Amino acid sequence: MEIRVDDLSGDQVKALIAEHLLDMTADTPPESMHALNLDGLKKPGMTLWCAWEGDELLGCGAIKELSAEHGELKSMRTASAHLRKGVARRILAHIIEEATNRGYQRLSLETGSMDSFIPARKLYEDFGFEYCEPFADYILDPNSAFMTKVIG
Repeated sequence: MEIRVDDLSGDQVKALIAEHLLDMTADTPPESMHALNLDGLKKPGMTLWCAWEGDELLGCGAIKELSAEHGELKSMRTASAHLRKGVARRILAHIIEEATNRGYQRLSLETGSMDSFIPARKLYEDFGFEYCEPFADYILDPNSAFMTKVIG
């Protein structure tokens, strides 16, 4: 598995982000959905990494820089054909390492509070993320769970 920065121009990446957004709309009310579209992922301060095996896209994950010391994990997604193969763990470990290399002291995230998000929350817990209050511009929302990890 090779993990590398992606410019979001490839068809496989576009399709994975579209699948991610569609899946989020199925479980999350519009006012509670914070998943980013392609334009959002291309904004300054965003970095997206994709995991590849040859020419096949396995998954992706991104960091949004909130400050020089704080990053937000965004757009974690494993391609449906590669679920439960350790792709998300590898991507998350890579992003935490990158965040540490950037000098971030903290990495935070927002995810869903519904049962369909239990596997994602368990993954983050396994990596030492703890539940926290809303951060950045988020507000309390019964459909959101907020987590953070001190990394520096």
